[in-house]
Amino acid sequence: MPDSQTLRLSVQNMSCASCIGRVERTLSALPGVDDVHVNLANETAQAQIDAPERISDVMTALDEAGYPARTQDVRLNVASMSCASCVGRVDKALAAVPGVLEVNVNLASETATVTYAEGAVELADLLKAAEDAGYPAEPAEDTASEDRSARKDSEAKAMARKTALAAAFALPVFLLEMGAHVVPGAHDLIGRTIGHQTSWMIQFVLTTIVLAWPGRAFYTRGFPALFKGAPDMNSLVAVGTSAAYLFSLVALFAPALLPEGSRAVYFEAAAVIVVLILLGRWMEARAKGRTGAAIQKLLGLQARTARVLVDGEAQDVAIERIRAGDILVVRPGERIAVDGEVTDGSAHVDESMITGEPVPVAKGTGDPVTGGTVNGTGAFQFRATRVGADTTLAQIIRMVEQAQGAKLPIQGMVDRITLWFVPAVMAFAALTVLVWLVVGPSPALSYALVAGVSVLIIACPCAMGLATPTSIMVGTGRAAEMGVLFRKGDALQQLSGIGVVAVDKTGTVTEGRPELTDMVLSGGFVRTEVLALVAAVEAQSEHPIADAIVRAARAENVARHEVESFESITGHGVRAHVAGRDVLVGADRLMTREGLELGALAEAETRLAEQGRTALFAAIDGRVAAVIAVADPVKPSSAAAIGALHDLGLKIAMITGDKRETAEAIARETGIDQVIAGVLPDGKVAALDDLRKGGRQVAFVGDGINDAPALAHADVGIAIGTGTDVAIESADVVLMSGDLRGVVNAYQVSTRTMRNIRQNLFWAFGYNVALIPVAAGVLYPLFGLLLSPVLAAGAMALSSVFVLTNALRLRRVSPAMDETRSVRPAANLYPAPAE
Repeated sequence: MPDSQTLRLSVQNMSCASCIGRVERTLSALPGVDDVHVNLANETAQAQIDAPERISDVMTALDEAGYPARTQDVRLNVASMSCASCVGRVDKALAAVPGVLEVNVNLASETATVTYAEGAVELADLLKAAEDAGYPAEPAEDTASEDRSARKDSEAKAMARKTALAAAFALPVFLLEMGAHVVPGAHDLIGRTIGHQTSWMIQFVLTTIVLAWPGRAFYTRGFPALFKGAPDMNSLVAVGTSAAYLFSLVALFAPALLPEGSRAVYFEAAAVIVVLILLGRWMEARAKGRTGAAIQKLLGLQARTARVLVDGEAQDVAIERIRAGDILVVRPGERIAVDGEVTDGSAHVDESMITGEPVPVAKGTGDPVTGGTVNGTGAFQFRATRVGADTTLAQIIRMVEQAQGAKLPIQGMVDRITLWFVPAVMAFAALTVLVWLVVGPSPALSYALVAGVSVLIIACPCAMGLATPTSIMVGTGRAAEMGVLFRKGDALQQLSGIGVVAVDKTGTVTEGRPELTDMVLSGGFVRTEVLALVAAVEAQSEHPIADAIVRAARAENVARHEVESFESITGHGVRAHVAGRDVLVGADRLMTREGLELGALAEAETRLAEQGRTALFAAIDGRVAAVIAVADPVKPSSAAAIGALHDLGLKIAMITGDKRETAEAIARETGIDQVIAGVLPDGKVAALDDLRKGGRQVAFVGDGINDAPALAHADVGIAIGTGTDVAIESADVVLMSGDLRGVVNAYQVSTRTMRNIRQNLFWAFGYNVALIPVAAGVLYPLFGLLLSPVLAAGAMALSSVFVLTNALRLRRVSPAMDETRSVRPAANLYPAPAE
């Protein structure tokens, strides 16, 4: 869909897997709405829309379907309004923000109250719209949207109150009816005291209160859905409890309508079922609040205010008011508000929330800093470069939210089943009643009612709908805490099925920055003098090898010289006059072209090349002075990470544009299984196709612009987070740690999450397959056992709680590799890249 945008809304009233299907069908039927994903665990709907105007269509459709999107209200103080026309302009500017539903501007109080779709609008969008219209605004109070965990906590408390209320009224009903059957003499005692008719009347009154007050939502939602031909979980509960309640009413007030042996009441079943299901929903709400803990931790990293220099003085400013170009002041111990670049001062910054590395990073003038990280010692000033939704932290939160809202391929099977599951259950319950009426023992009507209600209650598909999304939420959230970001949700499933990990060399296995490793001198030359002259020449070049030589010269603090003339000799090297001396730097062919004898240095160059290093010659005043070797060092963690991937049963291949000798030297050091060298970017794509032979799935790990085609072509593209934006945008998974340890952690999270999902699905489906026949009475002919509707309600509630609790175990997944396990010093240094 060209020019599409992602819309993410928080949706109400979804309670089971069948709700997901209805919301998806509702949204998919709208023109201009595509790629719909609905998540029961975090109660969101995500879709691609072709224009902002579609938001109102989406909101209306959801409302009509019985699943309205949540809305938020925000109150703004608006400056510069002086007349009624100002009110109109502010109203128009705010109403034009996609997702805004209603605007009320008050000139007298100079405020604007805005109602908007939760998830579709950010406060910063409203402030910017007002400011662009010429009326700067600021929050009238702390209007940050109620975070999800707070809302789930509020829902859990409300559900706890409903449960307690329902239990208080249901307990006497249960004791009056079941006590008469269980406790010896209780039946006669009730008959001698209040009488059985009075007992039934008390049960009727209390049960009516339970159903009409704390249990009202089951009927106000369940019956409308049933009448629309789209029954859901609420419909099953509503029909089941209503059947028991209405049967009891007839037995109490019109007993003549029933056969003599069937005159019994089931008020306790209706009341206790409501109590148990409310109890289950309370436990679900508590568990759901914990599934989004990772997002809440990330949100907690965002600073609320920052100290901004205004006319030379530092002032506290709300984070929403910071603009790119502002100069911010950071004191020791403070959290950095936005992304930027240090302009003055120095400090050590804890960047563990981004990279996972616990060691603070030194920052000085010109160094980048990231919003959400914490300043340790030292104070500094920095210029804001990325603010609001553009900051690294905001992008991480957005990626995690999108991954948590994604639908895995495995969910498609669940959706297909749940589309017909609830109607099928209702049909099976009707068949159960019919069978009991035809062949059941006396009183057949009572047995039929108990069996039918039990089938309806026990088959609620809550666990099916929660099985996949809860695991995705917890798994991707835990991965984010470990520095692994799943940009695309389906990568979570695909990564668990890979057989080969293909890696780029430069910047992935190696540091990506060449270093000077050797300088072998001819007789009569001094290292510091040669290095100073060569560095002066190479300072005129932007080649990575030249940069390595210049950095080495600075580190050794050699003399600095001015270059009098500079000439680049294409394909050979460079020539310059430095401090009155003629200097040549280049390959052996440059020396041969100039008629210079290499002498003993030729053997040194051969030896260095055999070690996989890139060698250059330097000549001064017509004599070959030195052979210089430059190499790109292997990252300390690479060998250990590759070993860990081998332990997981994966094969490792390296695809690089560098020469084969260099690549094979690195492969020997790190334990890489297969080397594909000397390939261009399109050659990397072809290499991935070769690795796929035999039906294997391939993940590719890279960091450069030239890796983007391979990242997009691989079954799973994994970008090193320290790489280029192009590479990250092409990838399915982003590793913030900047090395291969993240691949091990990503694979572990993927496999653990998929195992957790399969456990949940096995339980959810196995539970229904096993217990629906039991509820229908299949055990009665053999053992005389018939499942009580009360026990059915308890089993149904526990099923959902089991799935949520099992998913929450993923929060305890620990990194497969951390800094203590991954550090393994490389024995050799390797040459600079040709890619």
